[in-house]
Amino acid sequence: MAKKIIGNLKLRIPGGKATAGPPVGSTLGQWGLNMMDFINPFNEKTKEFMGKNVIVHIRVYDDRSFDWDCLGQPVDDLINEKIGIKKGSGKPNLEKVGKITQAQLREIAEVKKDQLNAIDVEGAAKVIAGTARSMGVEVVG
Repeated sequence: MAKKIIGNLKLRIPGGKATAGPPVGSTLGQWGLNMMDFINPFNEKTKEFMGKNVIVHIRVYDDRSFDWDCLGQPVDDLINEKIGIKKGSGKPNLEKVGKITQAQLREIAEVKKDQLNAIDVEGAAKVIAGTARSMGVEVVG
């Protein structure tokens, strides 16, 4: 019989730098999980993302076991890096913080295509363009 999932957790953690403190320790502790069973493998797997935020999905089962998937960097962080801004606009319809080209959108789409709800890279680029617009980034070309 398959294990019953009792929790789906989504965390944003600096790659290679997970510790027993918040947000990892407090979140896993609430579910009664051994945090070192997550922290050590996570830090090992995400060394290439050192210092960059990484999205992690953790499934908690009824026997207090868990498994997890690393989804890489969030799309908003990739957009910030690509166009060289610190953060998006607080008023995206009124204040624009930068511009991104279709070519840059496609580059990000290539990285994230397996995790987006899109059939091909062009569809993924449209999803990323929507994220960029909601951050106050103008899509050009």
